[in-house]
Formats: sequence, structure tokens, C-alpha cells
Amino acid sequence: MAAAPVWSVDPRTGKPREEVAQEATTEEVDLAVRGAHAAVAALADRATRAALLRRAAELLDEAGPHVIEAADAETALGPVRLTGELARTTAQLRAFATVVDEGAFLDVYIDHADAGQTPPWPDLRRYKVPLGVVAVYAASNFPLAFSVPGGDTASALAAGCPVVVKAHPDHPATSELCASVLRRAAAEVGLPENVITLVHGFDAGVALVGHPLVTAAGFTGSVRGGRALFDAAAARPTPIPFHGELGSLNPVVITEAAAAERAEEIGAGLAGSMTLGVGQFCTKPGFVLAPAGETGDRLLKSLTAAVSDTAPGVLLDHRMRDAFVAGVAERVALPDVESPVTPGAGGEHTVSAGYVTVPAASLAAEGPHDLLLEECFGPVTVVARYSSADEITAVLSRLPGNLTATLHLAEAEGAGTAPGGAELLAALTPLAGRILVNGWPTGVAVAPAQHHGGPYPATTSTSTSVGATAIERWLRPVSYQSTPAALLPPELRDDNPQGLPRRFNGRQEN
Repeated sequence: MAAAPVWSVDPRTGKPREEVAQEATTEEVDLAVRGAHAAVAALADRATRAALLRRAAELLDEAGPHVIEAADAETALGPVRLTGELARTTAQLRAFATVVDEGAFLDVYIDHADAGQTPPWPDLRRYKVPLGVVAVYAASNFPLAFSVPGGDTASALAAGCPVVVKAHPDHPATSELCASVLRRAAAEVGLPENVITLVHGFDAGVALVGHPLVTAAGFTGSVRGGRALFDAAAARPTPIPFHGELGSLNPVVITEAAAAERAEEIGAGLAGSMTLGVGQFCTKPGFVLAPAGETGDRLLKSLTAAVSDTAPGVLLDHRMRDAFVAGVAERVALPDVESPVTPGAGGEHTVSAGYVTVPAASLAAEGPHDLLLEECFGPVTVVARYSSADEITAVLSRLPGNLTATLHLAEAEGAGTAPGGAELLAALTPLAGRILVNGWPTGVAVAPAQHHGGPYPATTSTSTSVGATAIERWLRPVSYQSTPAALLPPELRDDNPQGLPRRFNGRQEN
């Protein structure tokens, strides 16, 4: 059977643009993985890895106009958004090069033999080594930062792991272009091009996670697709780590005092965050607990005005558009649900933003309104109006895991001179990996302290996919006991020839 063609499609019209590739067969996936596996040894040198990441960033910057043009044609995200995303992507690559240079990610511990310990210590030396070939499943909503040259790829290469990327079908031409840039960067720094390889097709993605030489996987996408791959990774004869980002409501709690203090500001901020990128951010605030009564009414008036002024937008593909239109219609039809600004179809190829409201009491126990506690991808949010602190607690207890949770407090609550702030912060902390106060969750800083992950179904592991510690996903610790100095890896020798940060005999070296 002939391989199926891979088409680039214009989401603004739904029409095919060009054939850019063919779906990979099982044999081609096998060749890609074996080629990546053969490149493992070439990535062992940290200086070369850092050079690869920096050269990849330089070449992506040079190709920027072509990359942005291709991505906009396939995603309709617009040149302004994509210019910012490209800058973020190259910044990630450079940041991981710095992580590699520093070497703290190796987590070096050296303990000399000590007969005085109880029980006695042998000579032990521990650090982290790369797992091997990593499978990366690209995201639809970030064709650069969470796709071929994105954080999963950058962190895996930084760890010393070759990468095979399964391209997202929404931007195959962009994926091909970015893969060619990364492979060129590899060649220019003296590495095999197969440190990064691209495959297309659903069946290729299934074959990839099952390949015996693949040692870990990173995924950003839907709960359904991610869970299927997660289960496949666990069911292998040799299970592998699967770091999946699947879905998130990103709840927001607005206290009555905060609404009284700045209702208009909060309403406008919520509108901006939930409609950013046509509501296609994984950190979109999709569920809001807001007060009933006059202060809540003021907030919703501001939200209504701001959302009503939002122009219809194009989603990443027509399948997502159809799912959004059907999803909001199902939610609007629920009893006690009102729609001050009804979301849905904005035109033949667009969608319009909106929001729905529901009494918080309707969500306090299991029932038909549980649909409102599921993510709806696109420019819509659910506002649950509470009448008491007990209703907030009851609803929060029913929420699934999330990437983020946000708390809007009045000035006195934030300063601790009025009660409630600490208790609400404590209630939100178990729900998410990043907790915000008086801000909005859209926008994820690529910073060392960042955590982009959360309890299931937000992610399938406790790790982050953004920030310096994302590299930890692709490493495993190894200890050497009573090993002659001449046989030790250079990183574990007493003289520390590479100047690595390490703990030496239980103490951090300066």
C-alpha cells in the first residue's frame, strides 16, 4: 500500500495548500529511531551539545521570516504572535545551552569511603546520564515553542538524548522547515543530522512510542490522545517514562473583596486572557468562581463588554472548530446555564468568543453540570457564581488537576490584614503546578523556577515541560561504588576537571 500524502492546509479556508511529505511507514519509523540511537554517543560531549543548541537558535533566527510565513499559513496565528513565539523558542534553546555549560543538571554527589559511619560508607559517586532516544509529539497550538524546535526537543538534546519528533498534522510544512534547520545546525557543529529526525502520521506516532529503542516520550495534546499513548508506553515489555501534558481548566477564584475593589479591571483581564490566541492556550482560564450579587454583576458587565468587542477568530483547524461549536452548544443547553455572550460559530471558518454562567451550587455534587468541569478548547470560559465560602470549597474539591490555578485577592487579603487569602491559597495549591495571585495564567515564562505541569490530567508526571528543570525528564541517576579513579567518568573524579557544581562528602562545594 502506498504511503498516504501529508498535506498542509490553510485553516482560514479549509483548503489544502501543498503536499509536503508522506506518512512514515513502520519500517521508516524503525530506520528513524535506529538512526537516532546510533547518534547517542556523538551527543556525549557537553560542549558540543551546547554548541548545537546555540547554532540551532542562530539558524532559526536567520530563517525567521520563512518560518513565520509558513507557520502563519498553516495555523492562522498571525505574524505578531508567531514572531514572539519564535523569540521564545530560540531563547529556550539558548537557555538550555547555558544549563549544559553550567552542569548542575548532572546532580553530582561524591562520598569518600568512611569507616566511621554507621553502617560504614564505601566510596560512592553519583551523577545523571541520558536515557537515550526520546520521542517528541508536537503540539497543535504552538507550532514552534512546543513543536519540532520546542522545549521538549531542546531539553532532550541538552540532556544528551537524540530526538525523533512526530509532527503535528496541523503544521507539517513548518515542521519540515524547522527540522531541516535543526539538522543543518547539527551538521555544522560536527554532529550526525540524525540527532533530530521528523516523522509524520498517526500510525507513525503509535509505532514510535512502541519502538524498543525509544527510552522516553514527551507529549502535548488532548486527554484522549495523550492517555492512549501513555497507556501504550506503560504496556510495553519495557515500560518507558511518558511525560504528557493533556488538558487543564486553569481555575480562577475571585474573592468578593477583590471584585468590590476592582471588578472592572478583573473582568477586562479575564476577557483578555481567555480569548488570547482565540482561546487556544493550554493555560487559558476556563473556569472561574466569581461572587454572586452586585460586585459579581459589575465584574460580569466588564467581562461582557470586553468579550463582545473581541473579533471572531480562526481556530487551528476545522476539526477543532466543529468540536468547539458542538461543545459550547452542549454546555449552553444545560439547565440553569446562562450565556450573556454566546460563543460559537462566527462565520464559515471562524468562531466567536463568549462565556456561560451557572450557580456554583449546581456544581457542588455530581450531576449533568459535570461537563462544565471539562476543558473546552477555544475562546470560552465558565463562570460559576458562589454565594458562600462553603460553595467555593465544595466546587474546588471536585476539580481535576490543572497546570495553573489563580487567586484574585483584595489588597488587604493579600497583605494578610484581612482573613481568607492564606486559606484559599492553601486550597488551590493541591490543584495545580503553578499558583498565581492577582494575575492571569496565559503566558509561561521560560525561567529556571518555572513549573509547567500539574496533577493528572494536566500532566502524566510530576515534571515540568518549561524551564531549566525540564531537562530532568530525560536523565537517570547512576552510582559508582569503589571504582578505580582511572575508570571513573571525568565528572566524578576528585579533581573536578570540568568545574562542575557538586556535593562532596555531604557538603555543597563552593
